[in-house]
Amino acid sequence: MRRAMAIAEVGDDVFGEDPTTNRLQDRVAELLGKDAALFVPSGTMGNQLALAVQATAGDEVVVDEESHILHYETGAPSLIARVQLRSAPLQEQLARACEVLTDLVRPAAYYYPRTRGVCIENTHNRSSGAIMPLATVQQIGTWCSERGLFLHCDGARLWNASVATGIPLAEYAAPCTTVMVCLSKGLGAPVGSVLVGPADVIAEARRWRKMLGGGMRQSGVLAAAGLYALEHHLERLAEDHRRAKEFARAIVQEFELLLDPPPTNIVLFRSRRGIDAERLLEQLARSGVVVSPGPPGWLRAVFHLDINDDDVAAAIATLHRIHTDLCGRHSVAIDT
Repeated sequence: MRRAMAIAEVGDDVFGEDPTTNRLQDRVAELLGKDAALFVPSGTMGNQLALAVQATAGDEVVVDEESHILHYETGAPSLIARVQLRSAPLQEQLARACEVLTDLVRPAAYYYPRTRGVCIENTHNRSSGAIMPLATVQQIGTWCSERGLFLHCDGARLWNASVATGIPLAEYAAPCTTVMVCLSKGLGAPVGSVLVGPADVIAEARRWRKMLGGGMRQSGVLAAAGLYALEHHLERLAEDHRRAKEFARAIVQEFELLLDPPPTNIVLFRSRRGIDAERLLEQLARSGVVVSPGPPGWLRAVFHLDINDDDVAAAIATLHRIHTDLCGRHSVAIDT
């Protein structure tokens, strides 16, 4: 990948003249079956561009109550697109998602914010990498289309959903107006995401990208990494899914799993013995096993191309040892 970056043919992407960036954009647009694509520095910027271009100040956008856009993008919708987010348990109630959405559409009165669109997330980060079923995406897409609303998909890990199910990316993307996909997660590129959608939406997103400081010059150096990742790292995501399942199977006696088995590459777990998640996280980090906080009380282990089978075995052994030690101390403290 670094060799591909070093020899990348470059131009000035602010003027649309970087050939490697253009190839990446064309490739991702083709994979997702959309008219056009835009390379952006981060997934957060891609999501925010989608909101800013498709909604106006004072509008309301419905998101899942556990979505990345709501929890991890620093309140950007209120600052950049100047929209209000309304959260709903979409992921929790997939079987009746359209009913949930119907209850949230604002009446057409001047004193209400105007419902303008819906954002979904696939795969779902805070739901242990859960895959939103294609049928649900299609139902929500039809529901939005009938009401003149946009549907945006935060598809940071849409690659994982496609590899896990065998369903082509374009089928997942078809019901959505816009989709953002990340190159810098499981695919292993150092930087970058891509926003895809109709040509006029992406043209306006390019303008917004410039306003946000995301206009890059010789971005082909970074785009080359994305192209390499798509060519060499896409199918290997199945290895991450396998390792996540192996990790989950090995710890399930001591730890509760949010999803068992984990459907893709994220395992959310917590102690069955009541050991504090923050305490466990700190002890693991000191021993060289880095996990991150999940929803309150949960820890999050993510498997990617820099993790091999030996790493998984070492992480399992370390987790068992530390948890056993902490349980012993916990028991002594209670007895005392």
